[in-house]
Amino acid sequence: MQDPTDAAPLDAPSLELSIYLAGEIHSDWRDRFRDLLAGRGIEATFLGPQEDHGLSDDIGEKILGTQPGPRYRDLEGARVNTLRTRVHLRYADLVVACFTDRYRQWNTAADAGQAVAAGIPLVLVRAEEHVHALKELDALADLTVETLEQAADAVAYITRR
Repeated sequence: MQDPTDAAPLDAPSLELSIYLAGEIHSDWRDRFRDLLAGRGIEATFLGPQEDHGLSDDIGEKILGTQPGPRYRDLEGARVNTLRTRVHLRYADLVVACFTDRYRQWNTAADAGQAVAAGIPLVLVRAEEHVHALKELDALADLTVETLEQAADAVAYITRR
């Protein structure tokens, strides 16, 4: 009997997922994760927040015009970005929520919470130093790992037939 953790032969069909990548948009973690999956022969459709930070900040005014002040500029931008998130999450088969060590990440927590509430499987990526801060989210996640490599291994395992 074949070990179920062994990768399938390269010609074996695999399940293609739509993966929502929840997390800060300032670092290259998404590119690294995409590269890790590609290196494992995994094809996926990637969804997520707008990765162009300037566009993400400006989108409310781009669509609705100049706002009366910074509060409304941020609010209208947030509404458009929240609409994007809600639509993308509806198409996601899996959410990978990555908490990096560089930024406050309320959006990551909010996206992960929405995934759990919608019944979308969640892989939580967080370093050991964040165990306490993320303990409730950790308890809700389907799988919690400490590295992007571990998350990629998990996706590779669940997509192999």
